Amino acid sequence: MSLKKIIFVILTFLFIQQAFSQRNFDHYNRLGLTAGYSLFDISTSDLTTKQTGGLMLGFTTRGAFRNNFDLIYGLNFLNTKVEVLGSNPTSFTDTQYIEYTIPSVQINFLGSYNIIKHHLSLEFGPVLNVNGKMKVDSERYEDYILDGYDTLKATDIEDISPVNFLVAGGITGGLESFRATVQYQYGVTNMLGKLNDKDLENTDFKGNSSNIIFALVVYF
Repeated sequence: MSLKKIIFVILTFLFIQQAFSQRNFDHYNRLGLTAGYSLFDISTSDLTTKQTGGLMLGFTTRGAFRNNFDLIYGLNFLNTKVEVLGSNPTSFTDTQYIEYTIPSVQINFLGSYNIIKHHLSLEFGPVLNVNGKMKVDSERYEDYILDGYDTLKATDIEDISPVNFLVAGGITGGLESFRATVQYQYGVTNMLGKLNDKDLENTDFKGNSSNIIFALVVYF
């Protein structure tokens, strides 16, 4: 991921933080650290994929907004993985899932409805995702031909769209200073769209990210 992309995400996060602080009427504002495990996949008919686990670390702030609603904004760093089926071009009996890694930075801005204030809430809202390439983990598989194609190599699909928008929904429960959360994120933009600008065997790639995140949050 380029330095320019990271700077863009951080500046956007700081802008949202400042705007949110000015709207915080009830003076309840908690800063937290988040660590979690993600199960990532790409919803697409153009590739044969398999959901794979990755890691997430980040910062989050929760503040009272109005009545039973809080606002949450956060900056998360993810190292997501996904597997795509491919075959050895010299031996098509050697077929296996090839692992890719996608580093990314996310800004989320979520509304939170408190079922039990400070203890149990439902959360929903938009997520901005800025990512690097979908990189093949092992050089051994770089020339493998992907399932369903004659010439499309594993490395041909690395240069995916760098900026994507997602919607997120989840549930958070626990104590005021320590909570567990489960969140589902779905990409509303085509994360494979940039591949269509290349001279590849397929010129109409479509794919949406699908990510389940299990995380723990410690508030200070």
